[in-house]
Amino acid sequence: MKASKKKLLNNKPFISRLRIMRIILFYDLPTKTVQSQKSYNFFHGFLLKNGFYMMQYSIYVCLAKNLEFANVMTEKIRKNSPAHGDVRCLIITEKQYQNIKFFCGKKSFQEEMIDLNPVLEI
Repeated sequence: MKASKKKLLNNKPFISRLRIMRIILFYDLPTKTVQSQKSYNFFHGFLLKNGFYMMQYSIYVCLAKNLEFANVMTEKIRKNSPAHGDVRCLIITEKQYQNIKFFCGKKSFQEEMIDLNPVLEI
């Protein structure tokens, strides 16, 4: 087999889900003053502009093509985080993310659209 051939799974191109990462962002920010509300709105807008979607209230998720991209994104988050409050990041593989158990509720529209379980044909 030539080195240039793509990996196949059931005669279809196979994209390893282990390379694709998810960034899960947890935050709790104060909004009691006008300045803290502005900081919250700026940070929330930053998340949306950078591809994050809401998984649950104050929990946002972003798809990252690899660990290097995820690390670059977490550095951007650190630089744009408000001075006060609590902001945390967790980077996991797509395979780990797909193992999330639902006890109540269901996948959001964004999760259904981004679901990487089906094999992509190129």
